Amino acid sequence: MSLLVVGSIALDTVKTPVEEHGDLLGGSASYAASAASYFSPVQLVGVVGSDFPQAEFDFWKSRKIDSAGVQRVEGKTFRWSGEYAWDLNTRETRSVALNVFENFQPELPKSYRQTDFALLANIAPALQSHVLKQMEKPRFVVADTMDLWIETTRAELDALLPHVDLLILNDSEAREMTKETSLIKAGRGIRKMGPRYVAIKKGEHGALLFGENEFFSCGAYPLEDIHDPTGAGDTFAGGMAGYLAGNVKKVTFTDLRKAMIYGSVLASFCVEAFSLERLRNLTMDEINERYETFKLMSQFEVPET
Repeated sequence: MSLLVVGSIALDTVKTPVEEHGDLLGGSASYAASAASYFSPVQLVGVVGSDFPQAEFDFWKSRKIDSAGVQRVEGKTFRWSGEYAWDLNTRETRSVALNVFENFQPELPKSYRQTDFALLANIAPALQSHVLKQMEKPRFVVADTMDLWIETTRAELDALLPHVDLLILNDSEAREMTKETSLIKAGRGIRKMGPRYVAIKKGEHGALLFGENEFFSCGAYPLEDIHDPTGAGDTFAGGMAGYLAGNVKKVTFTDLRKAMIYGSVLASFCVEAFSLERLRNLTMDEINERYETFKLMSQFEVPET
């Protein structure tokens, strides 16, 4: 099965304490689609300007990412610039230029509208709802969100949640959304707002998954060398959604647990290089090897005394 991915496509400039690179492929949809493509064909929807490199369309084609839903319009592509502190956890946005993304209205090609699985990557809730209205009974819908939408478009976000099967957000966003300090209370509280499942990302500390009466805690893969954390959360979401679309017909909590580990594995590869460079040449053998290592790390036995 295919996965529909809708979100931003950008050209980024990223600075860390030791390196700076410009004109990098970025945006929530770019990371999510690339991660998902290791498990499932992807139908990508977004908008780019006349300055967007043709080489990226060629890359998508090589990864079985259908870009028929990507609009190329006159003007400049969405651009973002950010700088990371020494710990690579703290990030400052230096500039944002929405450009052609400012007036983006996602329109699905007819061939996309019957797709069973959808990932509504990080765009305004009103646009996410606009996409869902064009779809014909999707089987499983994943949505990502951020603090900006929680703070400025809460009514639209609340209206979207009952139509979402899995909501993904990070720990600070979960607390902002519920006004709860406990992530357990926050996760359960968000579930009551509409989504069947909730995944809360905790960065280097892993992620939490909530079902009706089910709970799962997933650690993060330990890394010695991190180059660029940009897009790790979008890669996590894409890995999860791609695994589900490529391997599952009727999603269960057990499937989601496995998908979360695969999402964490893909995110761990993403941060090993700037932009999507690590994801461009990654192999399934590498993914599966790290997945098996991840499983072994998660097992715990109490030694006999």
